[in-house]
Amino acid sequence: MSKFFFRSDSESSSSEESSSEDEKPQQKRPQRTINAAAILYSDDEGDDKRVVRTEKEKRYEVLHNIIKNVRNSKKIKDFNKMLSNFEELLQAYEKAKNVILKEEKGVPRFYIKILVELEDITNECWEDLAGRKAMSKVNGKSLGALRQKLKRYIRDNLTDEIAKFRENPDAEDEQEEEEDKEEEKEDDDDDDSSRQERAPSVPKEKKKVREKSAADDSDDDDDDEWPSDSDSSSSSDDEKPTGGYTREMFLKKAVDPEEERKKEEKKREKLAKKQADKEKRERDAMKDDEECLECEQDDEGSWNVVDRTAAKIAMFSKDAEITHDLVIKKLLEITAARGKKKTNRKEQIELLNELYGITTENNLGAGILIKIMFSITSALFDYNPKLNDAMKVESWEKCVDGVNKLLDLLEEHADVITTGNLILDENEVLDHEPYKIKGCFLTAVERLDEEFVKVLKGCDAHSNEYVERLKDEPVVVGILDKAEKLILKGGSPSEVCRIYLKRIEHIYFKFDPSVIDIKSGKQEPTEVETSLQIMDKLCKYIYSKDSTDRLRTRAILCHIYHHAIHDNWYEARDLMLMSHLQETIQHSDPSTHILYNRTLVQLGLCGFRHGAVKDAHNALLDIQQGGRSKELLAQGLIPQRQYERSSEQEKIEKSRQIPFHMHINLELLECVYLVSAMLIEIPFMSAHEYDARRRLISKSYYMQLRNSERQALVGPPESMREHVVAASKAMRNGDWKKTRDLIINDKMNAKVWDLFYDADSVRKMLIEKIQEESLRTYLFTFSNVYDSISLPNLADMYELDVNRVHALVSKMIINEELMASLDQPSQCIIMHKTDPSRLQCLALQLSDKIVQLMENNEKLLERGSGWSQRNWENNRNQRGEGGNYNKGGRDGGNYKGGKFNQRGEGGGYRGGREGGRGGYRGGNRQDRSQTYGKAWN
Repeated sequence: MSKFFFRSDSESSSSEESSSEDEKPQQKRPQRTINAAAILYSDDEGDDKRVVRTEKEKRYEVLHNIIKNVRNSKKIKDFNKMLSNFEELLQAYEKAKNVILKEEKGVPRFYIKILVELEDITNECWEDLAGRKAMSKVNGKSLGALRQKLKRYIRDNLTDEIAKFRENPDAEDEQEEEEDKEEEKEDDDDDDSSRQERAPSVPKEKKKVREKSAADDSDDDDDDEWPSDSDSSSSSDDEKPTGGYTREMFLKKAVDPEEERKKEEKKREKLAKKQADKEKRERDAMKDDEECLECEQDDEGSWNVVDRTAAKIAMFSKDAEITHDLVIKKLLEITAARGKKKTNRKEQIELLNELYGITTENNLGAGILIKIMFSITSALFDYNPKLNDAMKVESWEKCVDGVNKLLDLLEEHADVITTGNLILDENEVLDHEPYKIKGCFLTAVERLDEEFVKVLKGCDAHSNEYVERLKDEPVVVGILDKAEKLILKGGSPSEVCRIYLKRIEHIYFKFDPSVIDIKSGKQEPTEVETSLQIMDKLCKYIYSKDSTDRLRTRAILCHIYHHAIHDNWYEARDLMLMSHLQETIQHSDPSTHILYNRTLVQLGLCGFRHGAVKDAHNALLDIQQGGRSKELLAQGLIPQRQYERSSEQEKIEKSRQIPFHMHINLELLECVYLVSAMLIEIPFMSAHEYDARRRLISKSYYMQLRNSERQALVGPPESMREHVVAASKAMRNGDWKKTRDLIINDKMNAKVWDLFYDADSVRKMLIEKIQEESLRTYLFTFSNVYDSISLPNLADMYELDVNRVHALVSKMIINEELMASLDQPSQCIIMHKTDPSRLQCLALQLSDKIVQLMENNEKLLERGSGWSQRNWENNRNQRGEGGNYNKGGRDGGNYKGGKFNQRGEGGGYRGGREGGRGGYRGGNRQDRSQTYGKAWN
């Protein structure tokens, strides 16, 4: 038991009296304390009994707590918190709805009251434009959301109840308050009677203090206002008893009826004044002309219909005569706000549309209509605040309709002159023909085409949304056709080139099967123009009329690309060589550079389909060499290990990406590159097996082979790369059938070869190339084993025609790749063996190492002492690279001169042959012809 309950005022007074008197016997004090404690303990047991509440009381308590939070938020105008409390209130009311329907006849009045208060505060703050602009961004958004949700909830559920409450807001409040007062009085009487029974020794002065404090507490209103520090301190001082704290302080206080009556009168006066102010504001709002122009969009995305007459009254006065000058003045007033920070873009579009409607009704002519339409188109493009981001679907569709409508107006009125910025504002003619308008519809068409690409890039490439947006391309192409017809009537050549280039960019990447069918003879030529003919006509006009290098460069690249995808190999190759774009492309803009990379890739694929393996490899080498083909073709970003992109750089690179339907298959590209490298590299490696300083044709392909050789256990090939590596090993041994089976099989067909238009012809060409290169590899590898080889036997081994084998061997002998001669009567290849001895091989290796050491030392000296180019040339001449030692190689028979001239310009097997064929002849392979012949002449 706490000491708090043992000391009372009576005890303190009695103790003070006893201090002045004589001491009394001490035996009676413990008995008195025990009895008081027993009495108090029994009272406490009665107070701590469990209170059982009904479900209605629980639900109402939750509602009242939320309402209290709403009112606290309302005092500080925290609409963000008010919105969350409102949503909690709706949820709590839905939970308590069943209980309310059982207990009461309708919706509780306190619930309707808080909704009315919320509606009043939101309407009041919404009408205060200055205060709304001063709000924070979060608070302003929450205000709009709360206003819309509250309006919709009242409209759907409580329209009649709210109307009745507004008619007589204080009708039932007095009855409820009187009932509450009676209940409080009954509770107070019960408490007083129990208090008198429990504590009869409480003095009258204390009762007066409690009554006074209760009257002070009654001054607080029911709106849960925060008490001030002074009030709380004064009340605490008044209530503090002189003899210490007693439990009577914590009992329920008495309520003064007079104070309650005064408080209710003040509340009624306050509510009446607020209602009068609200009615006055509503009357003023009905007279306000600007209220008719407000166009709001609710959460479902539907637009409220604006009355045309109300808009007319808002823009112009009732008695105003609608003239050209008045409409132009209003148009300039609306467009003057364009680009400003706090301009409402949606409202600006609506105002321009209304102005267009008013102009149409008053028949003010085509000039002013087209002028307004130019402004509407510009406002539609400006609606998207971020230039790098794609438009929303609704905005995109409105832009398409706006540009289409503008072109239709210009097509209907052929006498309209639009020359962009060449016409000044004061020189415009809008009221009579011929009309002169400042504006450029070609710029709007180009901007629409750019936005179309952004919309495609903003969609998921594997979703139905991308397909739906791709269906808009015929609409965009139709708009380009309309613009082309308008420009051809009176446009300049530069404008014609611009619109032609836009048309080319929608055609160049599309494959037209009719072109292939006509070329192969499967289809007769028709009167309908093919895409190849259209491209030829458009590009040739740009070649002849364009005054800027950029348009001509892009037109050439698109033309080459279109030729390449239609297998016009020679036309595409010749156009690329004649353009000399390889020399100047590094100075172009990034988008043109990307187009160059894409064209080069398609040129390489076209060369591969035609059997030009070396040309195909050279075209694809730069794209595939660094493993960055995805980035170079603008088909995605690859994470970099060396550095991390900044957010700005990543955003710029993403904006340069091309749409998904224009992508080139990267797996097909890699496969063609690796197969081309295999057909070139394997015969070259076999021919230069003993050459330590052999150059690499394809570094990435060589790394694939080396990685495969380093593996301890090599399983069966699964991926495309593994198939190519396994085929390379088989080809190195001259096994062409295994190579064919690894390159052309069901798995590879499904992934790669079936992606070509005429896949069967590609497979047939590839098999022939594998047979030929396998034959060359076999001769390079095993020629030192044979004295002579029969041509018919080679033809049978590789299933080739004898004439074809004869042509291949003859070409190898002419190019000095094979040291042999042909015997026509016997159809045999006679090998010329010149194998070096062991000492000669060691001497060659030693000379190579000495030369390499000299070059390294000279490079170090050049760095340290700064040798000039002239000294370097003199040093090269002393070593025999173009100096006197070359003479010995040309004259022949001079062993020393030939040895030192093995790296000279006049040495080698050819130099020895010209000098009387003295000394040793070269070997039967290319490395020997270039090394052994040089050393022993």
